Amino acid sequence: MNHGFFRCACASPRLVVADCEHNARELGKLVHRAQEKHVKLLVFPELSLTGYTCADLFLQQTMHTAAIDALEWLCKSTADSDVLFVVGLPFALGAARYNCAAYIHHGTLLALVPKTFIPTYSEFYERRWFAPAPKGTAMVHVNERFGNVPFGTAILLCDQNNTALCIGTEICEDVWMPQSPSVAHTLSGATVIANLSASNEVVGKADYRRLLVRAHSAKTVCAYVYADSGRDESSTDMVFAGHNIIAENGTVLAESAPFETSGTDCIVSDIDVDRIVQERRRITTFADAACDVSASSYMRVPISFSDADSPKHEPLLYRHIEAHPFVPEDSSERGKRCEAVIALQSEALAKRLRHIHCASAVIGLSGGLDSTLALLVTARAFDLCGIDKKNILAVTMPCFGTTTRTYTNACKLAQKTGATLREINITASVLRHFSDIGHDEHEHDVTYENCQARERTQVLMDLANKTGGIVIGTGDLSELALGWCTYNGDHMSMYGVNASIPKTLVRHLVRFIADGAEKDLSAVLHDILDTPVSPELLPPADSGISQKTEELVGPYELHDFFLYHVLRWGFSPKKIFFLACHVFEGKTAEGTGCLYTREVIFKWLSKFYLRFFSQQFKRNCMPDGAKIGTVNLSPRGDWRMPSDASVAIWKSELDSISKDLRC
Repeated sequence: MNHGFFRCACASPRLVVADCEHNARELGKLVHRAQEKHVKLLVFPELSLTGYTCADLFLQQTMHTAAIDALEWLCKSTADSDVLFVVGLPFALGAARYNCAAYIHHGTLLALVPKTFIPTYSEFYERRWFAPAPKGTAMVHVNERFGNVPFGTAILLCDQNNTALCIGTEICEDVWMPQSPSVAHTLSGATVIANLSASNEVVGKADYRRLLVRAHSAKTVCAYVYADSGRDESSTDMVFAGHNIIAENGTVLAESAPFETSGTDCIVSDIDVDRIVQERRRITTFADAACDVSASSYMRVPISFSDADSPKHEPLLYRHIEAHPFVPEDSSERGKRCEAVIALQSEALAKRLRHIHCASAVIGLSGGLDSTLALLVTARAFDLCGIDKKNILAVTMPCFGTTTRTYTNACKLAQKTGATLREINITASVLRHFSDIGHDEHEHDVTYENCQARERTQVLMDLANKTGGIVIGTGDLSELALGWCTYNGDHMSMYGVNASIPKTLVRHLVRFIADGAEKDLSAVLHDILDTPVSPELLPPADSGISQKTEELVGPYELHDFFLYHVLRWGFSPKKIFFLACHVFEGKTAEGTGCLYTREVIFKWLSKFYLRFFSQQFKRNCMPDGAKIGTVNLSPRGDWRMPSDASVAIWKSELDSISKDLRC
């Protein structure tokens, strides 16, 4: 597979009710079109060889014979195709007739899976024609052409080249039931579920169907490929709309709106099997649930896909990868997310203030984004607690690198939020400290920088003691990941409100508040948003900021992308590099304006891993701060890592990427 991605599709073919020969030709056309798109799994609707609405024609032997003949023709006509596809047909066995899914690959009939739950209520009369799936799985004789074929519900089709890819099956009504067959399938190892469906359309049903497929894929942690019968089914009593859905772990990846499909094409998506497996391993209770299922009762049918017709590293043409995974792309959704995040931050701080009976707080206000967000959140927390915002002591501490712009914005911000502003110039204190430790003030090294950060923290801590308050931490998640903070300097506080907020999201949170603020406050916030990110520890150049963070450690949009995929999904450097190139290559960096090439992306990915591993000691003793999003670095929350862990095996994989880039 292509870095764990597996291309799936589903289609609602044109059909003529009860004309199996015609329907087989239409199915064959779609299989070959799917082959051109390098689709590996194609799912067709329920009873797609005959049509779902044949009614009592299913009782005719002629229909059964025609369906098997059409299946034979379909196998022969797709023998040269590498697409694994599944079609629906009636299949008679002994004294019963079953509504079945038939899997075909390279012209071979691999398995027949019968429908478990047969609806006979409302507009459905299936029990009149079909029996529920029998218990157990066995080899059954189909005819001379097909010979003996696996038959039963406990069948999984497993890729011989990738043990993570395992396909289970259910048919229409099965997913609507409380105990769907796919629950057992997924607990037994299925990562992909194919559903052949004939779900008729009534008002409001499409929304419910979408919700059902999304929720079921989330609950079972799988990819769910749902193919629905289209408009060519009989409208004698029902209407069908071809509402096809491909979902993965609660997210709809591809969907055709009702009546949108023409019957000549399919919806396609690149599902991420690695991501599914990683999520199951992260959710330890998934394995606990699997203990109650007898996986040994399943028959595993081997399949093997050829990559001869696919590019070595095929682009993800049918999957959207978010460049900013912490920030919703849709503006309305982004607004809701921002409001929710700010509410969580504020409520967390308010709880701490109430618990310690604290009526004051101290914040170091730099005029940068992080301290701005911290002040805004603190002001909201004070409102929640009914505390006068004058009890927020906003301290600006200019020194060697402070610019007029950031100093002015810090002062204005304190005023506009109702906080009490205090200015303490730390230049003399830092110079005295230089003298005490024998450091040359003209040597602008790490000592020069960190002395300022630690002096500021000392001032804040002492002021908190003096006022009976707590120091509010301003550092964000991205800085913690990179260790871009001074140990026992800005690294330390009494409560970190931004500890779970990545830098890319900080910017949007401040913008969200700015857009809804009164004119003067909004103007200050927008100017802060336009100011380059900087620790301002080195003297200004031409009265402007000389030390731009993203020129030193790399663009935060890249680092947040890396961080998300490392922590949330546990992906390897190779996969993250592949994804980052897919998203960013050829674009211009937001922070630095440089062009993202593969070499530039690799440079910052390497930097990320080296810094991430070397800076864990700072995270192991970070202050309290509530988890806000799905990614968190608190040693008491989501991330526990030895400070002295080796980066060697990740570095080795990075070296192999570097070698490929040089070739």
